Amino acid sequence: MTDRSTPTIELRDVHVVHRLRSGGLLHPDTIRAVDGVSVSVRRGEVLGVVGESGSGKSTLARVMTGLQPVTSGDVVFDGQPLRRGRSARKTLGRKVSVVFQDPSTALNPRLAVRETLLDPLRVHDIGTERERLARVKDLLHLVGLPQSAIGVLPRQLSGGQRQRVAIARALALEPEIIVADEPTSALDVSVRAQVLNLLTDLKRELGLGLVFISHDISTVRFISDSIIVMNHGKVVEHGSAAQIFTEAEDEYTRTLLAAAPSLL
Repeated sequence: MTDRSTPTIELRDVHVVHRLRSGGLLHPDTIRAVDGVSVSVRRGEVLGVVGESGSGKSTLARVMTGLQPVTSGDVVFDGQPLRRGRSARKTLGRKVSVVFQDPSTALNPRLAVRETLLDPLRVHDIGTERERLARVKDLLHLVGLPQSAIGVLPRQLSGGQRQRVAIARALALEPEIIVADEPTSALDVSVRAQVLNLLTDLKRELGLGLVFISHDISTVRFISDSIIVMNHGKVVEHGSAAQIFTEAEDEYTRTLLAAAPSLL
């Protein structure tokens, strides 16, 4: 197991620059989706990433999960630079999992819950088929779903239940870090707190690290130990949740705080 003093994920002056089709050959138009971001995440910590649409937070999530190559800077996992290639991606997939925004599109509608949760175990050749099925049952219990859910299709579940399946799938390989990209924004308000409480409980019980990404700074405050605020690809504020809410220095952060509802 990784030494918890070593960050599982560390970004060092990372830049991601996209070239736009509107530009010409000699004068290409570009957008800096991530602009000089340095941040780290360890097991047992919750890093909140907050910003409006277009701030670069989802691109940052893809960088952290190895899905987005960087233009410059260093991406480090367990103290080692991120390598390219299928084997490196498979190794990374054991350590860092992702939960997407909308479980209705993240889950294969043709696969029952059993197959959805068995799939990562089969891909990584973990255990026998009997052991895998036992792991699936454990995962359902872990995320608070009844064993009867094992044979149903996603369309037969509520939005909150589908997101619990997505979280169970993210936990299947016992990762060190989960990157959750807007995991509650597609859910009804009454269900959001349940999912947030589940993620908090899992972090505590399993010693997980969590990167929680949202446009809602109140939700981020609820779950996070530390927070970074992004605007136009840059980190404009970084501190503990308490510091961000009581001692915000950047005008953009203060604007987000002023617009935030007082309740989740």
